[in-house]
Amino acid sequence: MKSAELGQTGGMAPAVQLDIFADSAEVILRNDIGQALRANDAVAAGAALLRLAALSPADPMLAPATVLLHSLRRCSEEPFPSHAALAMERHTASNEIGAAVRAVCGPSGGQAWFASLWSRLARRSEHLAFDAGRADDHAAPLFLLAGDWPAAARAVAGIESWRRIPAPLAWMAEARFRLDGLDTVWPLLAELAWLAPRRLDEIMRQLADPLLGRLRRAFDAGFELRGDIDDLAWFPAWALTEAPALASRLGLAQLSLRRPPEQAMRLMLELLGLERQGRHHDLVAGRRQLRDLCGPLYAAYMATR
Repeated sequence: MKSAELGQTGGMAPAVQLDIFADSAEVILRNDIGQALRANDAVAAGAALLRLAALSPADPMLAPATVLLHSLRRCSEEPFPSHAALAMERHTASNEIGAAVRAVCGPSGGQAWFASLWSRLARRSEHLAFDAGRADDHAAPLFLLAGDWPAAARAVAGIESWRRIPAPLAWMAEARFRLDGLDTVWPLLAELAWLAPRRLDEIMRQLADPLLGRLRRAFDAGFELRGDIDDLAWFPAWALTEAPALASRLGLAQLSLRRPPEQAMRLMLELLGLERQGRHHDLVAGRRQLRDLCGPLYAAYMATR
């Protein structure tokens, strides 16, 4: 029995034939829409979207592409009137627009779209002063999302006493890391550890630097005081037990809270200097002071001696 006869008797469903020309047209239109949207060309994107809707009304690209087209058409260069207005736009960009970008542009194209989006929002918010209660509603973190490291650093530098505030300190550390590498940001990381260990944890994950990651894993495995994230306040001092060569960089950290973790790092710097000078009597006294200040740190230090 032939296949056509089987279909007629109910033994087999008839094969579905693809309309090669229609399918090819849909693919071309989807590509045209994605390309136009990535180029911020609202006219071309709108025209291709209308043609796709006429050809394939149920096409899954229609809804997310429409979201992006509306976003493109209403985009503005006007400064935000308030932090609240920026917050609303950020929320829309991160959620509604974010899902649409991923659906239409894919991972690589989505990165370009988002860079343009975050950059535009950052420029519109440059006049807004830093508000510690709404830290994310500032130009600096938006420039970081856009990958504009120099602009992010300039935006942070405009914040009064930025080096004493966890959020802008972390932003500056990331911007300078992206510009110049890990070696330049050790002082900032130390100050961040003393001010806000949780922020240090976040930026360590964001930077994904091999050396920093190796030191963090060794710290987690070999140091425990309270057993929580606040132990990271001791990371700069501990890092000197594992990598004494960091002394020249960590020694540039500005005076901060003068709490035990900072005192410990400065004592470690002093001990390393005494070792180089061979001042045994002062070294013994300094080690005793370190032991009294933090037992786990003293143990880590002596384990390498």
